[in-house]
Amino acid sequence: MKKMQSFRRLGRKVQQGFTLVELAIVLAVIGLIIGAVAIAKDVQRNAEYQKAVNKFAYQWKMAYDQYYQRTGGVIGDCQQAPTYMVNGSETEIPAGTSACTRAGSMAVAGIPENFANRGLKICAGQGYAPNTVGLGDASLANQNLRTLMTRAGVRMPPGRGEGHEDRFLYVDSNGNAAELQVCFQWNTSGTASGAGNVMVVRGLTPDLARFMDQVIDGKPDSREGRFRIQGRPAHSSSAGEANAPGNQWEANNTEGVNIATTAANSAMTGNDARQSVTNTSGTAGGTATGRTLDEDRVILLTAHWTMEQ
Repeated sequence: MKKMQSFRRLGRKVQQGFTLVELAIVLAVIGLIIGAVAIAKDVQRNAEYQKAVNKFAYQWKMAYDQYYQRTGGVIGDCQQAPTYMVNGSETEIPAGTSACTRAGSMAVAGIPENFANRGLKICAGQGYAPNTVGLGDASLANQNLRTLMTRAGVRMPPGRGEGHEDRFLYVDSNGNAAELQVCFQWNTSGTASGAGNVMVVRGLTPDLARFMDQVIDGKPDSREGRFRIQGRPAHSSSAGEANAPGNQWEANNTEGVNIATTAANSAMTGNDARQSVTNTSGTAGGTATGRTLDEDRVILLTAHWTMEQ
């Protein structure tokens, strides 16, 4: 009889289940695992962004400086009569006369405003046509970036491989592939994205643009410093913005956010003076408003990095 009672007491103890302490420990362990996974994703993304800055963007900055040191001029400029403008050898002064010969140039001052056919961007390969990424894209020069660098004996970053040194592949925050492309151009005085010689970095997600801006000039501001967004207009003095702070790198992340059919009610076209993006995913003819799902491709931006030379 005593043995039967002891077995019954043991069975009741086995069926009691988990205590509150045990459940708390399990929940804490699950929370730690989820937190570690989230942190690991952030660490991996930051490492990829750091690689894009250090092994691509900064390497191209060093290649640009090395070209200047070896040739005595900026990329694509005349060596015998330098203009110190990127692609200066295709400019004309006066109009119709090559800037490299300067025939008859004594009639006008040799300042950038008197040069014609200026501001063309030098890319590798076919580059991209004007106003394809957004308003503000310069026309493509005849000179080839890779050819100029190779001719001067300048070692280019590895990029995506031989013949594709101007490209860099990375993954956006939604896990989709994105590609950076580097070109160089000269901006006229008063350009909101920076006057003078600039490196054009195409294919930036807002996150990568903020990260790169913070590394380059310490201010993740798309309108201030040496790293700025392309195409955004300058502050308007009539609106009291002459000395106002700048703007962030696009509040929207996916291409379907803040896109509208008219410039008046679109944060992309109205404030940033760039073309709206049409999202064709999931529809036959596309839609101006697009989707805003997490799996959509993150919107890509173009930036100008002001060079010292």
